[in-house]
Amino acid sequence: MKRLFPLTAVFMSTALAADIPIREIILYKSGVGYFERAGTLSPGESARLDFKATDMNDVLKSLTLQDRNGGKVTGLRYDSSETLEQKLADFPFTILSQGPLSSFLGQMRGARVELKFSAETISGAILSARLAASEEKKPDREQVVLLLDSGDLRTLDLAAASSIRFADPKLQAQLKDYLAAVNQSRSKEKRSIYIDSSDAKERQIAASYMIPTPVWKSSYRLIFDEKSESTLEGWAIIDNTTGEDWINVNLAVVSGRPVSFISQLYEPKYLARQTVDLPEDQAANPVVYGGVVNGAIDVESSSPVAGLSAAPPPAMAKALAGRLMPLASPGAANRMSRVLGSTSAVAVDVAAADLGELFEYRFSTPVTVKKDESAMLPFLQQKINSRKLLIYSENYGEHPMNAAELTNSTGKTLDGGPITVFDAQSYAGEALMTTLKTGDKRLISYAVELGTRITSKFDSTGNLVREIHVNRGILTTRQAQQETRTFTIRNVDQKPKTLIIEHPQRPGYKLLNQKPSETTADAYRFEVKLGPDATQKFAVNEEQLFDNTYQVSSITPDMLLTYVRNKAISETGRRELQQILDLKRQIADTDNQIHQTDSEVTTLVNDQDRVRRNIQSLNNVNGQQEQVQKYARQLATQENQLASLRDHASELKKQKSTLESNLNGQIEKLDF
Repeated sequence: MKRLFPLTAVFMSTALAADIPIREIILYKSGVGYFERAGTLSPGESARLDFKATDMNDVLKSLTLQDRNGGKVTGLRYDSSETLEQKLADFPFTILSQGPLSSFLGQMRGARVELKFSAETISGAILSARLAASEEKKPDREQVVLLLDSGDLRTLDLAAASSIRFADPKLQAQLKDYLAAVNQSRSKEKRSIYIDSSDAKERQIAASYMIPTPVWKSSYRLIFDEKSESTLEGWAIIDNTTGEDWINVNLAVVSGRPVSFISQLYEPKYLARQTVDLPEDQAANPVVYGGVVNGAIDVESSSPVAGLSAAPPPAMAKALAGRLMPLASPGAANRMSRVLGSTSAVAVDVAAADLGELFEYRFSTPVTVKKDESAMLPFLQQKINSRKLLIYSENYGEHPMNAAELTNSTGKTLDGGPITVFDAQSYAGEALMTTLKTGDKRLISYAVELGTRITSKFDSTGNLVREIHVNRGILTTRQAQQETRTFTIRNVDQKPKTLIIEHPQRPGYKLLNQKPSETTADAYRFEVKLGPDATQKFAVNEEQLFDNTYQVSSITPDMLLTYVRNKAISETGRRELQQILDLKRQIADTDNQIHQTDSEVTTLVNDQDRVRRNIQSLNNVNGQQEQVQKYARQLATQENQLASLRDHASELKKQKSTLESNLNGQIEKLDF
């Protein structure tokens, strides 16, 4: 049976650094929170701040310190990012977690140690230490053998010693540091920052920093009242995952999206450096010279030692300058304390204020949230301007949605979040709302309206030519295509309604005869009044304009005729195109004559071949000389006709060439 000597008796206890409590918290939508701690430190006392290891990058980026007594902070220390094994590797000894004291002292062979017993104090150098076996049913004994100053060797029972102390202060300090490192590693996720000061008086110290926190969330209740304005009630949902209780802290939540990022400041950073030698430290390479060719030296291989190029300058780091937001003390903010309505039995005591592009809700009463708990805190309960509507888009199907038009008349920025709607003292549905600035307006939809049915029909007209222009032989037509979407709306209820139709904006299309009540980034909104138990039609007319281009030289006369007759063309353009049309018709007519003449030539040539074959056949037959002469006279006549046709074809081709030249000249002059 083993009996282990407690190691805590080996070193003297030291005073722990003081903790300073959290006084103020501001939670943001960017995944970070602002924390301010403040407290009193005794003379010579240090302050300690504990953080998760994953939070250290943000802490080192944002930590600010203040000594409200006018003193100066002389130093700031924090736990390194080394692992416990790395920290303990530099010590000249190892302490096993379940090892006996004798095992530890055995590593200290030669060190001077002082053991106190009830009757005496014995000092000497450690020779060895061991765990000696005892008789059955008795615990093992831990013993140490010391070399006394007298030169005697003495075996001592460690269990009988009341205290053990190393004579070497450095060794004693190393032992303290070793145990301190082990103690800090018990929480692998915790890291501490220590704030030192040389003031020998009591001090009031404050520290503020940013750390990652869960994003605070908003939820709303919208209560419709037939007799008065609607009421909007807002709640902030916060989560305490810091591992520390928030006791009576001044809490604020901020709406907006400030930029936040992680910069690796906690982990040690090393740069890879180049190995550079001087040129004279390198051996010279041999150079092989070529022979002389025609009096010129031909160096076939010349490879002197290439000098090392200078290391490129390091890239300049881009500094991202963060702005520290000053925080007013709890008493400095304008507080508003109201108990509004009887919607929820809560007291809303929140001071609201603009912070540039952000908006802050500051709770006037200190808040307590225990670690690993969450809380819902009311930050709004006010009347709000609202209007009940129906809203419809084609992707909704047959029925529109029950909706409300909210105008932010609260004087505060409303953070985005879910809205639960109550109407006629009953649950009506739910909606989502994006962040709403004061004075801005937003539509929300919360239920399907079964008392209204909507169908739509699409119709399109053909392309209409609106403009015709010609320049440098290119004819451009601007054409329009009209489309109509007709909505048929049936209100089966016995009460009037107001319907908002959302029609998408399409690139290249414009409205013809309707004016939307509102326009969003991607849709038109048309407001339609619906009578009780009535059917109504609403048409949205749009037009798309597009251009087509053609080479005038490639346009057929028939197509040119349509452009000449089009009402959209100017009179000047009509005259100029008519000239082009006339020339194209003449060219076409001449071309037809050429084809006809060529066809007649081909017919004559084929007939001549037939006649020649007949003459050849008759020459071999007696008594057919008269017929042969007849065919010969026919061939002569055809030859005269063929010559005449070929002359005519040649003349026609010259005419066509002249007409084409005139046409090209006219086309080049076109400009309207």
